[in-house]
Amino acid sequence: MKTTWRIFATIICVFVLAATVGCGGGATPPEKKETAAAFATIKDDLGREVTLAKKPERIVVTSASFLEPLHAVGGDVVGRPDSKTLPDWAKDKTSIGRVYNVDLEKLLACAPDLVIANKGMNEKLLESLNINKIPTLVVDMKNYEEVKNEVRLFSQVTGEKEKGEALIKSMDDQIKAIADKIPKEKRRIAILHSTAQGLSVQLDTSIAGSTAKMLGFVNVASGMSPLENNPDSAPYSIETMVEQNPEILFVTSMGKIDEVKRGMDNTIALNPAWQTIPAIKNGKMFYLSQEHFLLSPGINYPAAVEEMAKLVYPELFK
Repeated sequence: MKTTWRIFATIICVFVLAATVGCGGGATPPEKKETAAAFATIKDDLGREVTLAKKPERIVVTSASFLEPLHAVGGDVVGRPDSKTLPDWAKDKTSIGRVYNVDLEKLLACAPDLVIANKGMNEKLLESLNINKIPTLVVDMKNYEEVKNEVRLFSQVTGEKEKGEALIKSMDDQIKAIADKIPKEKRRIAILHSTAQGLSVQLDTSIAGSTAKMLGFVNVASGMSPLENNPDSAPYSIETMVEQNPEILFVTSMGKIDEVKRGMDNTIALNPAWQTIPAIKNGKMFYLSQEHFLLSPGINYPAAVEEMAKLVYPELFK
């Protein structure tokens, strides 16, 4: 009896299996839906990972410093801030106000699919842009290393990574050629920044500090504690300047150069301690252009490096 039951059970199993395989009666697994890969996932200077579903076609930048690097790697914009130094191709693009006072309505009216915002100035826009589901990259671009980082970031935005690396190599080669041209002397330099509020000292992370470092100059302010509201600057005092004893002084400013020079002349004349500083005694105080040293020169860093080198060694750049 048991044998008969086993034979009967086996026949049933074979029948069910045959029906399942032959007739497709079994449960069919759901088809996997293919998900389109994102165009790029980019880490910005706030440490956020921003995913771009597709290549951006309507980019808005909040800083004019971003325009040339972005354009150099195949990018274009539909909106940009007001600036006296706009490249010709960007002059007819929609204005969104000043970098420090972006008009959010004008920005949104551009219907951007990507906003590139300036770190330290434009983070307040993030909440509104997030609400409007607009991807935003927050970037910092002052010193040269940051410029190279942002060229790579922008080349991810445009999908032109090879162009980005070629541009970086070109800048590196130009800067090296300039640095190789001047004597290998560890010139002790100081960089003063003049404003209506007074003087401050520029650190290595500033634009001028970054430039001086590439030329092999020694910034006497290296290691000083930065100002609370400006990590690229340190407090100025004539006592500290005398103690640091720089042989070259560079001056940057937001004001008109003639007015800045008159102000510096008065400051020096009113305090005899200035006359003990080698840079003053030997007439080695130089004023750096706003074009290259007030705002980041971006991909024009080689020109900034040449300007500084030429001020110190004019005979080598005739």
